[in-house]
Amino acid sequence: MLQSRSQVTVRYVETDMMGIVYHGSYLPWFEIGRTNLLKELGVPYRQLEADGYRLPVLEVSAKYLRPAVYDDELTIVTTIRERPLLRIRIEYEVLRGSELLATGSSLHAFIDLQGRPVRPPPSVVAKMGEAFPE
Repeated sequence: MLQSRSQVTVRYVETDMMGIVYHGSYLPWFEIGRTNLLKELGVPYRQLEADGYRLPVLEVSAKYLRPAVYDDELTIVTTIRERPLLRIRIEYEVLRGSELLATGSSLHAFIDLQGRPVRPPPSVVAKMGEAFPE
């Protein structure tokens, strides 16, 4: 299992007229968690893109349990539970302290610059092999 923790502070612009975080604001937080996890793994998005790979989102879901509000300090826990092959499923938890506010997941696939599905680059295969020994 791979896991990363990222910190965000709720900005006013991320709230709605009810004073709570707008549901769409969670997706950029998921992206923050995802990019930080890959960077910590040693395969930052910038390098993947420089090498000619993209990781588009195929699916995304979110479940909202409790509201977050302006100026909350949140932790985004990002997890990869299974060794990815052609697709990568990433799970997210949004916490305020120890209180679970939301959960979610996203599914990604590697594509080349022409948009064709491809196998992950050797650097990703090697890092995943280290993280998920068989």
